[in-house]
Amino acid sequence: MLRDHRSPHFITLLTFVLLAVALPVSAEITVSHGIALHGEPKYGADFEHFDYVNPNAPKGGSVRLMGSGTFDTLNPYTLKGISPFMSPGFSKWGVFELNEPLMVGTGNYAPSGDEAQTAYGLIAESIEYPKDRSWAIFNLRPLARFHDGSAITADDVIFSFHTLVKHGHPRFAQVFADVESVEKLSVLRVKFNFKGTDTRALPLRVGELPVMSKAFWEGRDFEKSLLVPPLGSGPYRISHFEPGRSIVFKRVRDYWGKDLPVNRGRYNFDEVSVDYYRDLHVAFEAFKSNEFDVYREYISSNWATGYDFPALQQGKVKKLEINHSIPTGYQAFFFNTRRDIFADIRVREAIGLMFDFEWLNRSIFFNAYTRNSSFFPNTELGAKGKPGAEELALLAPYKHQLPPALFSDAFKPPVTNGKGTLRKQQRKALKLLKAAGWQLKNHQMTHSKTGQTLSFEVLFDQPSFAKVLLPFKRNLKRIGVDMQLRNVDRTQFKNRVTHFDFDMIVEVLVHGLSPSYELNLYFSSEQANTPGALNYSGVSHPVADALVNKIINAESRQQLLHASRALDRLLLWHHYSIPQYHLPYHRIAYWDKFGRPKKSPPYAFNFRDWWFKQAATGNNKNANL
Repeated sequence: MLRDHRSPHFITLLTFVLLAVALPVSAEITVSHGIALHGEPKYGADFEHFDYVNPNAPKGGSVRLMGSGTFDTLNPYTLKGISPFMSPGFSKWGVFELNEPLMVGTGNYAPSGDEAQTAYGLIAESIEYPKDRSWAIFNLRPLARFHDGSAITADDVIFSFHTLVKHGHPRFAQVFADVESVEKLSVLRVKFNFKGTDTRALPLRVGELPVMSKAFWEGRDFEKSLLVPPLGSGPYRISHFEPGRSIVFKRVRDYWGKDLPVNRGRYNFDEVSVDYYRDLHVAFEAFKSNEFDVYREYISSNWATGYDFPALQQGKVKKLEINHSIPTGYQAFFFNTRRDIFADIRVREAIGLMFDFEWLNRSIFFNAYTRNSSFFPNTELGAKGKPGAEELALLAPYKHQLPPALFSDAFKPPVTNGKGTLRKQQRKALKLLKAAGWQLKNHQMTHSKTGQTLSFEVLFDQPSFAKVLLPFKRNLKRIGVDMQLRNVDRTQFKNRVTHFDFDMIVEVLVHGLSPSYELNLYFSSEQANTPGALNYSGVSHPVADALVNKIINAESRQQLLHASRALDRLLLWHHYSIPQYHLPYHRIAYWDKFGRPKKSPPYAFNFRDWWFKQAATGNNKNANL
């Protein structure tokens, strides 16, 4: 049995001895501090800190942040309820109620800022795996502790896995579907055995497993809402909260992982408090009145015209634009193709033609945005131009199942003149609708056989988004299509989307630099009718299934790129959604009380690496002034 007083060097030596005894000499086993999906990790075993942090950042001070919407549970892993982490934009702050994972760098906990799909040990000090990645062993750090001082052990890892798969959000069962078994090899050593051939990414996905306390959760109903702070193990703990209104995190001064290379220079504030706002305009007025310290701007018109207030003029508030190469997420109008009205691809294309992005960008957004022309915006993963030879080779076996234009043309969202006139788009839309069996009668688009009028509802949860929807509604009315707007609160929105009770929604699909199992959640046939799944449009296409498997099983970066671009073409040409837009830089306003690293990482917003200026002088008594 491994005991806590033994040094990390002893544990590592013992690991190699055990391997030598348990494995044949010919076995190709890697034992490493980190793992990359393709190639090798950027940082070696002896690295001291990430390049984009200030390792000497001072600790101290308090910061006040804004939360959007509401929350009614502190369990972020279930289908029921909304936790703080699940509220819009909350994860960007880097301080939340998630449990620490085995490894860090992929997933939601603390994404890597300067490399794609690479993970480094956090709770696990090392990972072992064979060449075919058919299994992975995680060696836990002897010093890893929950906040009550209890050790994190293999029992907690195994409990967390089984609990999340059986009682957690359905996405966990999907992501871990190819984990065949989990074995406890010792108190600090756990092995995951995988099945099938698509195993390359599985060690990274298992490394993202949040490790919960078995002792805390045993005897509790995991699927019910939780309104007591769960026992965590990270740099912060919840000190107090008011459901739906506020939550406060305190830095754990004796945090066991504070000196790890992956944590140096990070998590510097003594206290992080978050107040929740349901309306962005109200939140902005609160920021101007110094009710909180940092504001991430989502409204282009406000960024362009709304910051002419005394505190900014006096230099007390700073505006900051930070360029980045983060996959921005695919924001779009998603058709619910489970509805008969959207089953025909021609109807979906026709409706999409009436979305006038150029007019919106010029008239409302001050030309700040770039139109999405891919499901993977701001990355190299998306299809560009006509399909190349490698993409055609992947798509050719399915030629009879795909639109002919996919093989010969580049997909381009319609481009208007930006003046609000859509005659060309209207003519094409009417032609498509007529071919699909619809005709204009008494200014209403009516089905020639059923007499049904073409009417649908858009469900959304941000009142400010109405200014985007109203021009779209007017354009559709010109061709006799009735689009109704339904603004609901976040709880109702989540419940309706969970059960696919909508015609169309505005949502975002989040991707990493190397997409993997999350694509099953977004586009696989088996997720098309699973409650809580993120397959909003109900994509159920055998070719999409095959291409997702190609991406997950890619053995090189090039293979992944070709497969992702082929999948992108399929999704675009089937018009499952209407692409919206993205912003390739962060818009941040903040009260001038912070220091931040000189180097901004290209793949993350690194607020978790900022610090409070006065902490450097030890004068924190005016931290909130």
